[in-house]
Amino acid sequence: MTGNPQMPEAEKPEKHVSEAGKPETRPEAGKPETGPEPMTVADAPAGNWVDTLAPRATRPFLRLSRADRPIGTWLLLIPCFWGLALAAAADPAGYRLWDLWIAGGCAIGAFLMRGAGCTWNDITDREFDAAVARTKSRPIPSGQVSVRQAVIWMGLQALLAAFILFSYNLATILLGIASLGLVVIYPFAKRFTWWPQVFLGLAFNWGALVAWTAHAGSLGLAAWLLWLAGIAWTLFYDTIYAHQDKEDDALIGVKSTARLFGSKGTLPWMRGFLVASVLLMTAAVLLALLPGDPSAAKLVLALAGVWGFGWHMAWQLGRLDTEDPTRCLMLFRANRDAGLIPALFLAGAALL
Repeated sequence: MTGNPQMPEAEKPEKHVSEAGKPETRPEAGKPETGPEPMTVADAPAGNWVDTLAPRATRPFLRLSRADRPIGTWLLLIPCFWGLALAAAADPAGYRLWDLWIAGGCAIGAFLMRGAGCTWNDITDREFDAAVARTKSRPIPSGQVSVRQAVIWMGLQALLAAFILFSYNLATILLGIASLGLVVIYPFAKRFTWWPQVFLGLAFNWGALVAWTAHAGSLGLAAWLLWLAGIAWTLFYDTIYAHQDKEDDALIGVKSTARLFGSKGTLPWMRGFLVASVLLMTAAVLLALLPGDPSAAKLVLALAGVWGFGWHMAWQLGRLDTEDPTRCLMLFRANRDAGLIPALFLAGAALL
C-alpha cells in the first residue's frame, strides 16, 4: 500500500477513450449530472419529446422506459385493440360504454407495462448493452441511472399498471397477473434459445386475451387464435429488428432468429410468418363472427382488415434489405400501421 490515498474501486468514475483518442470520464450511475445535457439514446428518433420537452431530471428514466421510442407501446397496445374489437364484433350488443375504459386502460397500461418491461430488460441486459454499439448509450450502461434506481422505477410503473388491471373483472385480473411470468422470462430467452422472438410474441400479444376477456368475461377459441396470429406477426417484425444487431450479437453470444436464419434464409421464413399470421387472424374472425349470423357487410369489413394487414406485411418484404440497419429500423416501425389496419376494420365491423 503506498502513501498516497487511493479512491476505492467502487467509487472511481469509469475511464473511457473517445474516438479521438482522448480519455473520457463516465459519470457515476445514478448521480445527477451538471453541465451539458447527457447523451441521448442512439436509436431514438431525433427531436423526440423526451429529449426536447421532458424535464431534464426525468429524461434518463423516460429513456429507460423507451418513452422516446413509442413504437414498442404501439406494438403492445395494438393486440389489445384487436381483442376488444373482435369481442365487440362477436357480441350481439356490440360496443358498450365500459369498452371506452377498457380501451383507455389498455392504452395507459401498455405505456406503463412496456416501460416496466423495458426497464427489467435493461437491468438484466446491462452487460450485453454495454458491448453493442446501438445500445451502449442506454441509461444504465451509460451511467445515467443506477441499477437500484431502475428497480424502483420498474416497481413504480408496475404498481400503477396494477391499479388499472384491478378495475376489470376477475378473469381479466388473473390473465394480467399470469403475463408477468412471460415478462420476467423474456430477457433471458436470448441466452438459451435461437427463438427469443417467440417469447416476445407470447408476452407482447397477451393483451389480445386480456382485452377480449375484459369485454366478454371469459376466453374463447377465437381469442386464442388471435393471440397466435399476433405471435406470428411478432416473429415477422422482430426478426427485421434483430437484423440490426446480428454482428454484435454474434460477438457477444446473443441468439436471435435473425442470426438463425441468416440474410439469405430470412425471406422464406418471413413469408411463412406472414401467411401464418393472416390465416390465424382469418380463422379468429370467422370463428368469432359466424355463429352470430353476421351481415355480409360486417363479415367483409372484418376480413378486409385482415387482407390489408397481410398486404402491408408483403409491402415490407418487398423493401426489406437485411444488410441495411436503417431500412430494417424503418420497416420495423412501419408495423404500427400494419397492426392498426385490422384494428380499425374490426372496430368498424363491431359498429355494424
